[in-house]
Amino acid sequence: MTDQLSATDWLDMGLKTLAKSGFTALKAEPLARAMGVSRGSFYWHFADIGAYHAAILRHWREVAAEQVIADLEASSEHDNPLLLLLRRTFSSKLALEKAVRSWATLDPIAHAAVQATDRRRLAYVQTLFERSGVPPGVARSRAQIFYWAFLGYALSDQTLPKARQQAVLQELLRMALR
Repeated sequence: MTDQLSATDWLDMGLKTLAKSGFTALKAEPLARAMGVSRGSFYWHFADIGAYHAAILRHWREVAAEQVIADLEASSEHDNPLLLLLRRTFSSKLALEKAVRSWATLDPIAHAAVQATDRRRLAYVQTLFERSGVPPGVARSRAQIFYWAFLGYALSDQTLPKARQQAVLQELLRMALR
């Protein structure tokens, strides 16, 4: 790589590093070495490691919530967005989700970022239920149940065979839209 890296290049590498090695690996020197550049490139874009960590958390929210929501909003009106969301989130590799949540147990800024992202995701899922004709109070409860199911899956080390996973997702959706 060249010294002409963008801040986004650093953030993308940070998310990969976070998912693979945890938040303690988010340091200028090892990241620069992994990217084949000097630390000066890092400090060109970020005032210090604290600013980088804050930017990583914002970038994570963009990738893990805002881009997912934008993709769902752009999907065909003939597709059930709840089913699309379930398929997308339950088929993803969730090492990054685990890593951010682990970081949040030790760092108040990461904790606040996770809480804000959780609120955003929950509000969106509630909106999807409401669009399906579910009354707001019930939609809020169902969104919470969906989100708890997602978190349980994200933090679990057990995976299901694809056919079994699809059956579970279909049943979850069937229960939710009943």
